[in-house]
Amino acid sequence: MTGPSTTPMRAGAPPAEFGWAGPLAELLMLPGVTDVLVHAPGEAWLDRGGGLERVDLAIGSPGELRALAVRLAALAGRRLDDAAPCVDARLPNGARLHAVLPPVADGCAAVSVRLVPRAAPTLEQLERSGSLAPQVAAVLRALVHARASVLVTGATGAGKTTLLASLLTEVPPEERIVLIEEAGEARPTHPHVVRLVERRPNVDGAGAVTLAALVREALRMRPDRIVLGECRGAELREVLLVLNTGHRGGMATLHANSAADVPARLVALGALAGMTADAVALHAAAGFDAVIHLQRGRDGMRRVREIAHLVREDPGLGVRTAVAVAADGTAVPGQGWPALAELASAA
Repeated sequence: MTGPSTTPMRAGAPPAEFGWAGPLAELLMLPGVTDVLVHAPGEAWLDRGGGLERVDLAIGSPGELRALAVRLAALAGRRLDDAAPCVDARLPNGARLHAVLPPVADGCAAVSVRLVPRAAPTLEQLERSGSLAPQVAAVLRALVHARASVLVTGATGAGKTTLLASLLTEVPPEERIVLIEEAGEARPTHPHVVRLVERRPNVDGAGAVTLAALVREALRMRPDRIVLGECRGAELREVLLVLNTGHRGGMATLHANSAADVPARLVALGALAGMTADAVALHAAAGFDAVIHLQRGRDGMRRVREIAHLVREDPGLGVRTAVAVAADGTAVPGQGWPALAELASAA
């Protein structure tokens, strides 16, 4: 983290795209900003791809920040008050809002806004930026065209959604993609994307449409590829069933600290859906062809560090590294490379 920023603010009224943002508009307009985080009067933290930096913010009291949080939630069609002190919603321009009010947030409201890119970068652009080693970009492109089923993994903020959207941009234009998300963040550049977004229950606890239900609905929409923006619960069961019933080329993202941790994460999510560890292992090894793991370095750069594939082992699910990316960007083949190379050659 760095000290206070001296980045000048822009003068004049914000454009219509950010007119809803009030005092946050000036920050959201700065070049390269992906996240704006506020949890105290007078200051905010920005992420412009190089880690968090502190800037001044024209909010003078906890009351002003609370009022801003409540107004932003209302713009997103959500309730935020003492009875419902937490909200996760989409703002008018597609940005993702998360806000928490006191006393859940100690002393002052905490507001996070994550911007959604207008369009996903291409694999070529990610390669030029240093996120992808040249050999890795070629393998990823081949996996997409071979209709491999892919699981993109990494920690929060590692770039999973961005890479997912970039991979979908490589899908041939004649194919129909059904994209299922919690918050509608992925923006693939593709002519035929059907977007389905989860609906939370209303204040009476009714009206919810879950990710698992949307995966089932997607099966009836003549999809060429079914994609889940983030797998984080019992919907894993539906995803595994889809990938094991002839629907190849699907994709999903998953939070995991490393590729080696993916089996444990899958087993934990499967348990939420009532699946045994053995059932998860059988379906995951057969369903997912490749695991693509991202990490965010100390320099703030998001990079693909490993491509692996899942294998059935005694007693459960294992991981074989196919390509590991060294600190200097060199791609090194691993034990799982022959199987991955054979799959990619089918493109």
